Amino acid sequence: MSIDANGDVTLQGVSLRSLPKVSLHDHLDGALRPATIIELADEIGLDVPESKPAALGSWFAKQSDSGSLVEYLKTFDLTTAVMQTREGLTRVAREFVQDLAADGVIYGEVRWAPEQHLARGLTLEQTVEAVQQGIEEGEDLADSSGRSIRVGQLITAMRHTDRALEIAELAVDFRGRGAVGFDIAGPEDGFPPSNHRKAFDYLAESFFPVTVHAGEAAGLASIRSALLDGRALRLGHGVRIAEDLEVITQEGDEVQVQFGDLARWVRDREIPLELSPSSNLQTGAIAAWGDTMVDHPFDLLYQLGFAVTVNVDNRTMSATSLTRELARLVETFEYDLDDLETFQFNAAAAAFLPVEEREELVEMIAEGFDA
Repeated sequence: MSIDANGDVTLQGVSLRSLPKVSLHDHLDGALRPATIIELADEIGLDVPESKPAALGSWFAKQSDSGSLVEYLKTFDLTTAVMQTREGLTRVAREFVQDLAADGVIYGEVRWAPEQHLARGLTLEQTVEAVQQGIEEGEDLADSSGRSIRVGQLITAMRHTDRALEIAELAVDFRGRGAVGFDIAGPEDGFPPSNHRKAFDYLAESFFPVTVHAGEAAGLASIRSALLDGRALRLGHGVRIAEDLEVITQEGDEVQVQFGDLARWVRDREIPLELSPSSNLQTGAIAAWGDTMVDHPFDLLYQLGFAVTVNVDNRTMSATSLTRELARLVETFEYDLDDLETFQFNAAAAAFLPVEEREELVEMIAEGFDA
């Protein structure tokens, strides 16, 4: 693996950035360009901790590297503050899509919480419309530059508030108008999915896809609730499912593992894990195993046959991209192009799209990696 002057990573003679990718776990309010934050803050008279884009980017990375999800989430106070107008939401969504396309993403799902963007008078419906307008503008701009990309919205409710049913109804209302799924986010520990059972019942009755943040700041009970109460089709992070695995013996690459019932269910049912390596380090999600990338149970889960996917979580906070996340995994676990292709196949299969469109994504990935 080598890195060129532009920061692109080459593996086996292939640019990782050029490879077709699928992004499933990417927060809109965690993916703002620092320069955009500064400009939007200036328009509304909001003070920012740094006045230069590079310095502000460094500030986010430093503040986010706390080892605590609660502290990590505090950085979002600044990003959401500049996303309270239709113009601000549309611009951020448009640039979000452009940045994904530039990173080689051909399909992405963007998750965000409309209830956090009402401070300047917008309604819930207006926020979703503003974001959808930006997504469509971004798709058109990407297409005009020769990059084809499609992005769907994951309408998200905050798990520590009481609006989940209202947000679930909003998501279903925008089915076919940009919304492809539902999520709950925010402080996980102490706010289990079971608190929002009515919302999840409604979504199940509406046959609307659900992913749930679980197994990040809380452990197996959170994952269990996501599956049983939330009927989650995917697990947002889900990294702590590894707590239900007991390594019996390990000799070189050979590992003998005892599965708990929950881990076996997730593995055998091929429930996708939306793993975000850099973020998982920053928030302390892998603290039970260590605090460096080599300690991340990603490789253990992959070798055991879990449906692992690679994601950025929050590009601004982690100063990352999907290309960078893949490069970190290659550097740490010595993966090759076949491994990276498997991760993209897993993500394509997990996308909240009709099966025909998922099959098209798989074909596009295969063609891109073969080329």
